[in-house]
Amino acid sequence: MLKKVLLGAVALIALAGHVQAEDLKEFRVGIIGGENEADRLRNYQCLGDHLKADLGFEKVSFFPAADYDGVIQGLLGGTLDYAELGASGFAKIYLAKADAVEPILTTVQTDGSTGYHSIMVARKDSGITKLEDLKGKKLGFADPDSTSGYLVPLVTLPEAIGGPVKEYFAETGFGGGHENLVLEVLKGTFDAGTTFGSGVGEFKDGYTSGNLHKMVEKGILDMNDLVELWKSPLIPNGPIVVRTSMADETKAKFKQFMLDLPKKDAACFSAVMGGDFTSFTEVNVDFYKPIIDARKATIGG
Repeated sequence: MLKKVLLGAVALIALAGHVQAEDLKEFRVGIIGGENEADRLRNYQCLGDHLKADLGFEKVSFFPAADYDGVIQGLLGGTLDYAELGASGFAKIYLAKADAVEPILTTVQTDGSTGYHSIMVARKDSGITKLEDLKGKKLGFADPDSTSGYLVPLVTLPEAIGGPVKEYFAETGFGGGHENLVLEVLKGTFDAGTTFGSGVGEFKDGYTSGNLHKMVEKGILDMNDLVELWKSPLIPNGPIVVRTSMADETKAKFKQFMLDLPKKDAACFSAVMGGDFTSFTEVNVDFYKPIIDARKATIGG
């Protein structure tokens, strides 16, 4: 009997070691949609190099999804190990399967805040300068699973416009991600659209971080072509999440690796996170409770 117990213990130890080894063999990174795929892969390349060199992964694989839901489904299915999400995307995962992923970190803005804003823009030459000018016109959202590009405007715009979004605007639609949404606003497909930015710094620079900032940095947007119509209340910065079933040792090493990244390689940190931030800070599910509740009440799962 004692021999069986000992053999069982040895088998369990071997199994635990096997799981740990599998965890360390390949690290699978989900990259949410909303930006040109080649740009996303280029921005993340430095992270892959560091992960292999510092944490010993034999392979780091990137999965740039066409939209937010592609990464969400990968995390729900356990086929991704890490991703940066918006708060609403995390809420969708949490409401579907609360133990699928763990939020561990979020970014800190240059002013010390841990939030950002939904920002509604229109073409400057459209003659639209305020929300009142949009009554009966067409509004574009970024993505159904975007916090700033859909959920927050849906929840907070009614107070600003004095009624439900669907009654105020003649039509609403989705732009296929934040970058494409702004391009569609510039084309005239939408009279205005909701994207995101830190709200810190200068509008002419697209602020210090966010989609507008990234587009300015890439040279595909001149902020002089846009006018800001509305800015939301502060939204919690989205989480860095890891697969809950990942080995605890790997989670701890990865978390420390990310905490160290801003000082180790500031340029890589900026490229991956999309702008100027000072650091990461630790978060948990409680930080996103208001967004989880808002999504449950407004959109559902």
